[in-house]
Formats: sequence, C-alpha cells, structure tokens
Amino acid sequence: MTWKAPAVGRRVTGAKPVIPGGCTAGFERLTASDVALISVRFLSCPNGLKGQNVGVSGIDSRFSDALVRVAPRGEAVQTGRLTIERPSFKVAETPDRWQVAKTYFWLGVTHIIAGFDHLLFVIALVLLLSGAWRIAQTVTAFTIAHSLTLIGTSLGWVSVSRQPVEITIALSIVFLAIEIVKADPAKPRLSERFPWAIAFAFGLLHGFGFAGALAEIGLPEGEVPVALFTFNLGVEAGQLVIVVAALLVLDLARRYARSGVRLLRRISAYTIGITASFWFIERALS
Repeated sequence: MTWKAPAVGRRVTGAKPVIPGGCTAGFERLTASDVALISVRFLSCPNGLKGQNVGVSGIDSRFSDALVRVAPRGEAVQTGRLTIERPSFKVAETPDRWQVAKTYFWLGVTHIIAGFDHLLFVIALVLLLSGAWRIAQTVTAFTIAHSLTLIGTSLGWVSVSRQPVEITIALSIVFLAIEIVKADPAKPRLSERFPWAIAFAFGLLHGFGFAGALAEIGLPEGEVPVALFTFNLGVEAGQLVIVVAALLVLDLARRYARSGVRLLRRISAYTIGITASFWFIERALS
C-alpha cells in the first residue's frame, strides 16, 4: 500500500489511509519531498480486498479529495475518488465500467480547473480574441491538438521528457500575455490573424502536460479507451466552464464599466504573464 500525502507549505495533510478489515499492516517506510510525504507498507489480507472498503480518514478542507487505485495482479485496476462526504471506496467483485467513466471524467474536470497553467492559457485565449465564433474556433483547435498528444502519449505512441514540456507550457502563457498587451486593432498580430494555428501548436504541448498527469494516476487495465475518453471529456467540460466564466466577466464589464474593459484586459494580462514567468524560472531551475 502506497500513500502519498500532499504538503502545502510546511503542513502535511492529517488524513490517513484506512486499512481494510481483515488486513494486518507491516513495517511502514516513509520518504519525504517538497510536495508530499510518501508512505509504503505491506499488508497481509488473507481474504483479499474484493468487497472490502478502502478509504481515508481525516480529509480536511485544505485537501479536497483523494484518489484510490486498487491494482490486483492479473485483474483490472479499480479507481475511486474520495471526498469529505464520501471517504471510502468499496472494491467491487467485478469492476464497473460506469464507475471508471465517472472517476476519470471528474479527474479531467479537476485537472483543467485546478491545473493553473492550463487554466491561465485558456483565459488568455479568451482575453486575446473577440467574437464568440472566433473564440469557439480557437478553443476547438486547442482541444483537437491536446486530445491528439494526450491519446498518443497515454498509449505509448510518443514520449517526451516532462520538464521541457512544463517549461514550454509556461512560455506559451507568457507569449499570449505579451500578445494581449501589444494588441492593436489597426495592426493585427500573428496570434490575432491565425489564432487557431497558435492554439493548435500550443495545444500539442498542453496535451503532453495532461498525459503526464494521467500517467501519475494510471489507466485501468481493460478499460483504457473508456478512461481516456472520459478523462478527455472531463478536460473539455472544465475548459468550457472556464471559457463561459471568462466571457461572462467580460460581458459584465462591457455592460457596467465599458471604459474599464481595456484596463481589465491589461491588468489580467500582466498578472498572467508575471505568474507564468515565475513558473518558467522555477521549472527551468528545478
């Protein structure tokens, strides 16, 4: 049993894994990093885990959820999402395809909304462009591109080192922030004339980022197509929420403070650019 407890600053979550009934635990080996505390221990479960509850106790509001992954030898992997309201997961006799689909869908939604680099990139696209149709075309190009690299990487067709990808993703956000600041209606820049091409190119990079996150979670044996499809569907659903929310904010600004829309764009662009620049330096030096 491997338990990875995330750390925020110097504080580690007080949540602990609940050992299933009928199991006895052996010696615990602990390792620590800047972002997590990892515990590994062997369990002896004479009756197996099927029908047993696997869960976590003590989940608090700072750490909203946890992922449990049960990988029996020679059988399909089962996954479940644990929350404060639902802190345990029952290991099924036979894995349910709907359970896999639901789990990976919400993982996709969570990753795009909580993955701040992807979130800022989508917001920057909305700030850069005008017109719902142009935004829809550009976001669609971004979607197609990151879907291609997500699927290709997850299935082992292509492999790219993660650090260069993360560094370049940060640079892609800096690029969009600069384009927003330098936008001139009289002289459209490359990103405004061919936004779909820019979104597609950077979407390929972001797809590698999504694939890296999915690789950490793992794909359930026998249900890889379902898990890939629903994870990607969750990413698109989260992306749609971000686009709609950004458009609503801009629309409200135009209605009630039209003169402040340009200032809002500029402040947002500088905030996004500064944040992405910090990520670039941090990732390049790590």
